[in-house]
Amino acid sequence: MFFRNLTLFRFPTSLDLSDLETQLAECALKPVGALELSSRGFIPPFGQHGDSFKHHCDKAYWITVGGEDKILPGAVVNDLLQKKLAAIEEQEGRKPGGRTRKRIKDELITELLPRAFVRPVRSDALIDMEAGVIAVDTSSRKSAESVVSEVRRALGSFPALPLNAEVAPRAILTGWIAGDPLPDGLSLGDECELRDPTDTGAVVKIQRMELSGEEISKHLEAGKQATRLALVLDDHVSFVIGEDLIVRKFKLLDGAVDQLESTESDDIVAELEARFALMAGEFKRLFSVLEGAFKLSKAE
Repeated sequence: MFFRNLTLFRFPTSLDLSDLETQLAECALKPVGALELSSRGFIPPFGQHGDSFKHHCDKAYWITVGGEDKILPGAVVNDLLQKKLAAIEEQEGRKPGGRTRKRIKDELITELLPRAFVRPVRSDALIDMEAGVIAVDTSSRKSAESVVSEVRRALGSFPALPLNAEVAPRAILTGWIAGDPLPDGLSLGDECELRDPTDTGAVVKIQRMELSGEEISKHLEAGKQATRLALVLDDHVSFVIGEDLIVRKFKLLDGAVDQLESTESDDIVAELEARFALMAGEFKRLFSVLEGAFKLSKAE
């Protein structure tokens, strides 16, 4: 269990989560209804290996929003709709109007929903109480906001907002590639995205290349700016951060994962606990570096 992407939101560190277990349990996932397209609610992070709706390690919580989505392909609905419309046209000698088409389509969906397959989904989140930040394991802002909304529904109030940088992230990322000193512990990776600042300008995506080379310098001299940049923190974590401040391709490296060797066990719960503790610790260090580098505002 390691997160792959981090979409971050800040909340006041004064937030009280002493009753979190009860609040999440009251908003537990319910099976999707026969005539519903989807259902959302909280599930135990350990799945079948635990029944608690949160896992607590130091000042970090692991919570999970589960879901059930009905699979109802649009092509199937449209095919049946066209057949029904063709039958009506043949019987009545006229093409059905827009209202008739909508009514028939709604009737078809209602008819098909109880027989549709159900796909389970889950979204994990890490809540760091000390930093006042929630990290959702997704690169989609919309999906992350959906998870935050579920937390808000459970708590009654959850004043979490997207990260706000007091300096332009694009300027910081560009400066690092251009040779500005990086924060302690950070080093350049081998991937970046460069864009011409004009709306219709060129976009250059670079992978598996030395970012301090001459080719990159020419792009910078031409006015291109970095909008995504791969970085490594202390040989423990590699990641790609964008100007949207979403962390993608988050990966714990051997320098960090080696710490798990001393916790090898056949106990799945113990392994999950160890993995979360490791990830939570590395995330805390990473966020501290990003907070200082981008001058991230605190939530008050």
